[in-house]
Amino acid sequence: MLMSNSLHNVVIGVLGLQGDFEKHVEMLRRIDGVAPLIARTPEEVRVCDGLIIPGGESTTVGKLMVRYGVDEAIKSRVREGMPIFGTCTGMILLAREIEGSEQYRLGLMDITVRRNAFGRQIDSFETDLQIPAICDSRPLRAVFIRAPIVSEVRGSAEVLSRLADGRIVMVRQGPHLAAAFHPELTDDTRIHEYFVNVVRRFTPTALNTK
Repeated sequence: MLMSNSLHNVVIGVLGLQGDFEKHVEMLRRIDGVAPLIARTPEEVRVCDGLIIPGGESTTVGKLMVRYGVDEAIKSRVREGMPIFGTCTGMILLAREIEGSEQYRLGLMDITVRRNAFGRQIDSFETDLQIPAICDSRPLRAVFIRAPIVSEVRGSAEVLSRLADGRIVMVRQGPHLAAAFHPELTDDTRIHEYFVNVVRRFTPTALNTK
């Protein structure tokens, strides 16, 4: 049986069913007080204080989550207070609605997303984003690869960042965070640090490790 954490670390899981999860693990290893865990099974999800759902192929990841029972483990931990951070595919799976698709999603955030909003892989790009709630006045370099956008925000969901043309690329709702880009592909740890701090605030087991 996996045990949750040392006395000083919070366990941040990175869903490892498909996609580039290792880069998130490398980023988390640079942050003090964090024990990264590649989570592939319901048991591994259950010991996480927070969970990152990385980029990949959203339809495939959704099907694998259901096949291995990871989806229900995630929902159970969310009901207990576990925060989730979704990047790219993770944003799609966190959304309540996906334009033109009935694919599986966790539906934990009151947003609608549009998949592949920027075109094919060759249309990938980088840009500087302003994210005042996380990065103060210093811009953050963001990498977009076959990225979605948020086309509608409802309820208590709030916009954290937009592109220069107004398209929404980062949102939060309660303890959950979603980004259309890949913060793990740069050397800037600020977004991951922000999520770790959210985990410490929202998760009772994390609070008890201080």
